[in-house]
Amino acid sequence: MQRILVILLLFISAAVAAQQKQMSLEDAILGRYYYLNPKSVNGLEWKSDDRFTFIENNTLWEESAKKGERTAVVSLDELNSLLNHSGNEAFRQFPSYSWAKEDMLVVQNRNGFFAINVNAKKVEFQVELPSDATNSVFNFNGRFVAYTIDNDLFASFASGKTVQITSDGGAGIVNGQTVHRNEFGIGNGIFNSPKGNYIAFYRKDESMVTDYPLVDYMTRAAEYTPVKYPMAGMDSEHVTVGIYSVATGKTVFLATGGDPEHFLTNLAWSPDEQHIYLAELNRGQNHMQMNCYNVATGEKAKTLFEESDNKYVEPLYPVRFSTVNDNEFYYLTRKDGWFHVYKYNTDGQLIRQITKGEWEVTNILGFDEKEKYLFVEATKESPLELHIYRVDTKSGKAEKLTDGEGIHKGKLSSNGSWLIDAFNGPEVPSQTDVIAANGKNRRNLHRADDPLKDYVLGENKLVPVLSADGKTELTGRLILPVDFDPAKKYPVIVYVYGGPHSQLVNKGWHNSARWWQYYMASQGYIAFTMDNRGTLNRGRDFETSVHRQLGILETEDQMKGVEYLKSLPYVDADRIGLHGWSYGGFMTLNLMLRHPGVFKVGVAGGPVVDWSMYEIMYGERYMDTPQENPEGYNETNMLHHVSALEGKLMLVHGVQDETVVMQHSMKFLRECVMLGKQVDFFAYPTHPHNVRGKDRVHLMEKVSTYFFENL
Repeated sequence: MQRILVILLLFISAAVAAQQKQMSLEDAILGRYYYLNPKSVNGLEWKSDDRFTFIENNTLWEESAKKGERTAVVSLDELNSLLNHSGNEAFRQFPSYSWAKEDMLVVQNRNGFFAINVNAKKVEFQVELPSDATNSVFNFNGRFVAYTIDNDLFASFASGKTVQITSDGGAGIVNGQTVHRNEFGIGNGIFNSPKGNYIAFYRKDESMVTDYPLVDYMTRAAEYTPVKYPMAGMDSEHVTVGIYSVATGKTVFLATGGDPEHFLTNLAWSPDEQHIYLAELNRGQNHMQMNCYNVATGEKAKTLFEESDNKYVEPLYPVRFSTVNDNEFYYLTRKDGWFHVYKYNTDGQLIRQITKGEWEVTNILGFDEKEKYLFVEATKESPLELHIYRVDTKSGKAEKLTDGEGIHKGKLSSNGSWLIDAFNGPEVPSQTDVIAANGKNRRNLHRADDPLKDYVLGENKLVPVLSADGKTELTGRLILPVDFDPAKKYPVIVYVYGGPHSQLVNKGWHNSARWWQYYMASQGYIAFTMDNRGTLNRGRDFETSVHRQLGILETEDQMKGVEYLKSLPYVDADRIGLHGWSYGGFMTLNLMLRHPGVFKVGVAGGPVVDWSMYEIMYGERYMDTPQENPEGYNETNMLHHVSALEGKLMLVHGVQDETVVMQHSMKFLRECVMLGKQVDFFAYPTHPHNVRGKDRVHLMEKVSTYFFENL
């Protein structure tokens, strides 16, 4: 009996110990993306309107949306058997894939692309690629892959034929790659036409753009490795769009004309491949034209509509053509102050605004077969949540299809009969459901175990904070220390970003906290984060309020968060620290320098110091040019506020940073030396704007130790 009692006590002690596990720094940094990341359904894709596929145990499975019946489509061994007969490299695990047709699976390895008939269990065709091919885009209908080698564009065909489409790459000329520094929703530089008869591509001439000096210090003799960096107010790249005809082998360039420094964005093909649609934006970014071009001649056919704003216009989404009427399309724009869906005809006439209200449509998922209903992700319930809605395309009536507070992301089946809902909420790590498009049938596919269930964590709660102008309720996230005692006083670390297109606080899992904040809470710190004016999902006026004066209103709002913290009886108001990266590094400097004495310690990573040294596309959108807005650039230049510095400050910067170049930190350090201000600095050789991989543990140990020693 005594032996049983001892075993029972040992078991209970082990269970309690497991539940009292403290988060280590490695857990917080590496675990967040690997072993502490909630499991989800792997490789989930729609195969047909009522059947989806997923990867499990290195096998591709097919499942009925309605009944849940599943069958194996193809295993890893079978896949490799199909490919190996041609001497192709074997897959070590089941690869990512797509469905070109209901029974046509497409996979890719270093040898090329493979179209596999899963019913006949054979390779229908393959397109081989050279080992140095990059930016590859597959076209099933044309049976080819367009890709780049160095700065030129090529296409390889299933027949074995390879065509070099451009030959002028180099010396500042770049073909087939992204342009405008990936702003305006641009994510690639190759746009194959739907039927595979044409390849549209960006051609960028950046020969006039400044060669910015970067140095590779890891070679025996350090090497000069310059990049093109168009700084605000200086010369910008010239972009054109080429159209290559597969049939004739000839290329026509669109006659976009006008200012060569304008922005060509959101390229879309018409269904009949006869026209290209471009959202063209002036360099001032306050006037956009939706233009239509003739593919055969490259001439402009018409301007469909225009959008102007006294601050800026930011096209982010290409037009989306109707599948029931080739003469109609849908467009997502913020022209009424909120991102909503509009329906136009190809003459540019507005048919109707489909969604309306003080909320944002963040994504168009698609339509049902007859386009009676539109399916979207939107913030209709709250700017802190995303839900999926079915919207009547005539009345605009929106029906919420998802349940559960949090963030819902959807995949719509081919004819819009079913939805897959991938969901996470404050207490839901990951959940996947399949939902009938009418909302009447719902089935759970997967619920993830909580990977943090054995950890003891500080309490995480959302708190309201009124913006500095008194007009908007902002939301902060407060994480209390482990073993919190309200009778004690605790130091606080404010983690800040605060820039456009960002949202750090929402109702995702753990309110979207970073595990590093939990780690610091385990070390006895309160962790606080708040989204200020200028950030995402609260409409155009909220975001554009920071125009021409970046950092000013954001700092005022963040100080309201600090006022809230100081009102808490358990906050040690003399021990408040700051940390942020990139725009957050800029905000760390703003807060410390504009409010000296409030913050005892700050760590600014990759900080913008002077917006005149930032790139054109992002910088001029929010600040205009230095010539147009000298007062704004002067006031937001952190060099002009160094004299106010109090407390301990460390700057951290990646040596190979091509986004916020090292010059920002160097000038700030020089100003500190000239004014006799002591600061600390650490550089990360080989790293660009973000420090990733195992080196990130080193970075966050450096940051954490700085707070341990000084806050």
